Amino acid sequence: MDNTLGDFLQTRRARIQPEDVGLPPYGRRRVPGLRREEVAQLAGVSVDYYIRLEQGRGKNVSDAVLDAVARVLRLDPTEHEHLRDLARPARRTTPAPSSGVRPGLRLLLDSMADCPAMVIDHRMEVLAWNALSDALHDFASDASHRSMPRRVFLDPQAVDLYPEWPAVAAETVAYLRLGAGRHPDDARLTALIGELSVRSEHFRRLWADHLVKEKTHGVKHILHPVAGELRLAYETLALPGDADLTVVAYTAPPGSSTAERLAVLASWHAGAERLDGSRQG
Repeated sequence: MDNTLGDFLQTRRARIQPEDVGLPPYGRRRVPGLRREEVAQLAGVSVDYYIRLEQGRGKNVSDAVLDAVARVLRLDPTEHEHLRDLARPARRTTPAPSSGVRPGLRLLLDSMADCPAMVIDHRMEVLAWNALSDALHDFASDASHRSMPRRVFLDPQAVDLYPEWPAVAAETVAYLRLGAGRHPDDARLTALIGELSVRSEHFRRLWADHLVKEKTHGVKHILHPVAGELRLAYETLALPGDADLTVVAYTAPPGSSTAERLAVLASWHAGAERLDGSRQG
């Protein structure tokens, strides 16, 4: 029986040593980190209550208890939110498919001509993109590239595309974990996780760590076959009217080598599209 909540709490207990929270490290420990009874003591709940919570039987658990457990386990804000999602799963409407990206969003992407931009959902499926993003990721001609997790873990060329592949892989899994907690009834997400677990040993190992992380901003290092080495800062923009959709925009400082290479990539992509159009005509 699946017990994601219990597995998550166990991995977080394992990170914390007794001396970290002012407890004497007495007795031989079969597993690293805090014992269940120690978490219960520090959180101010009975041992039986905490065990039931970790077993997934803590129905109607209060905010106060979850806050206390989060404090003891030193959860960051994203992990704290994930704990709430797992302890009190909510049914959410399955987001619209790619056809649900409204025209205004597509126009917004096209207006960002100088930077690669795309719209993704909580499964990290790319639903819309602009020309420069297509030049960077080849979304239009290769539909398999539109699932970022599949590309990262199942495409043999991903390791070459992302020189810092281990970090990209860990970040991808941590974001999928967050989405799985928010959407426990999403059959498509469950199927994606199952597929990756079967086909990728790296994914299975990272998934077992129960890491969760929100994608807000960062730097992506890409070794593009045409443009060469690119170091792109990215920002994610939440859409209040579409809570499960996010705009991801990549930027490079003006005058930087990455900005110059992006300009070359844009020119190359435009030329390739004109050539392809003339062939089809």
